[in-house]
Amino acid sequence: MGAIGEPKQVKLFCGIISSNEEIKRKSFEKLEEELGKIDLISDMMPFDFSKYYNHEMGDNLKRFWISFEKLVSAADLAEIKVFTNSIENSSAIDNKRKINIDPGYIAPANVILATTKDYSHRIYLKKGIYGEVTTIYQKNSYIKLPWSYPDYLSPIAVEFLLKARAALMNKVRRK
Repeated sequence: MGAIGEPKQVKLFCGIISSNEEIKRKSFEKLEEELGKIDLISDMMPFDFSKYYNHEMGDNLKRFWISFEKLVSAADLAEIKVFTNSIENSSAIDNKRKINIDPGYIAPANVILATTKDYSHRIYLKKGIYGEVTTIYQKNSYIKLPWSYPDYLSPIAVEFLLKARAALMNKVRRK
């Protein structure tokens, strides 16, 4: 029988979609106040993989990722998702979100995203939040799973995830 242990420390990140620069700036301030210093920001790319957010958030949406310097416990993901949802809600105009902030974490072997939506490949965490293995690290890159979001496998996303994973591995090795 395996011994029960504490959750591992992981690299927190957020996938962000928005077209509103002022709301992005204010959201960064709130994120850093609560979660610590942002250490990596990916390049931006058009969010043209889906029209899912356009009705609510408008056109010309941009997608990018950020990560945080401080490692967190994998067990904290649900609370972090509740917090990022509060930022989205407080930034809404006429009850329509203007930013989407999806937190997740990078572990040595995979990328986990938090979501409020249940589905066959997601597991319940707590507080109405589910976790999803979005992609796995294999052969020095990230590979597609049947449910992987296409933007998470784009060159910009993979470059970001690899840099963030390298930062995680450097911190883990130093401990």
